[in-house]
Amino acid sequence: MADESTLLIVKPDGVRRGLVGEVLRRVEAKGLRIAEMRMTTIDRSLAEEHYAEHREKPFFAELVGFITSGPVVVARVEGERAIEVLRTLMGPTDPAAAHPGTIRGDLGLIITENIVHGSDSATSAERELKLFFG
Repeated sequence: MADESTLLIVKPDGVRRGLVGEVLRRVEAKGLRIAEMRMTTIDRSLAEEHYAEHREKPFFAELVGFITSGPVVVARVEGERAIEVLRTLMGPTDPAAAHPGTIRGDLGLIITENIVHGSDSATSAERELKLFFG
């Protein structure tokens, strides 16, 4: 199988708590590569476009408000089956349901501040990578 690219975001809670290095260490230790990376603050319009599929859901405003609340680290992650591997490494969205050994299971506490984002499909990865890396 060919290498894939996917988007990783270390969210504002992860940056604020000093977990960027730990998240990146786990990604690299798993065998994935960081192809591009930068720290940025996501503005409201980019956040709304990023979370567009959730626009009609009651938690949309909270998602946008949180992701724009402070600096994030965005990275293009590459490797064989990168999307699936990163999603497994992150664990379920709700840290309370995430197994120990996953990023969210070890480092997260609440669903609204769950440390990381990773694209959930090849289609999402392509769209999200274009948003953040052109």
